[in-house]
Amino acid sequence: MIIICGPTAVGKTAVAIALAQKLKCSIISADSRQCYKELNIGVARPSEEELKQVPHYFIASHHIQDEVSAAGFEQYALDSTTNLHQKR
Repeated sequence: MIIICGPTAVGKTAVAIALAQKLKCSIISADSRQCYKELNIGVARPSEEELKQVPHYFIASHHIQDEVSAAGFEQYALDSTTNLHQKR
C-alpha cells in the first residue's frame, strides 16, 4: 500500500494516477468529503477524465445522508482491498 498525502491542490491526484497506471492498481481515496455524491463544490474531486484513467474507490460512493465515520472508512478500505486482491 502506498499512501500519498498533502494539502489540497498540490498535485496528489496526478501523482496517484500516474503511479496507479505504472503499477496497474486502483486508488482508494481517503478524503473525508469526496465520498459524498452530492458534494461537488469545495472538495477538489478528480475530474471525470481522471476517474476514467484508473479505478477509484470512495469517490462519490456515499450519499450525504449516509453515516460515514473513520471506522466505516476503515471497513470500506479493508473490504475494497480484499476484493481487489481477490481479483488478481
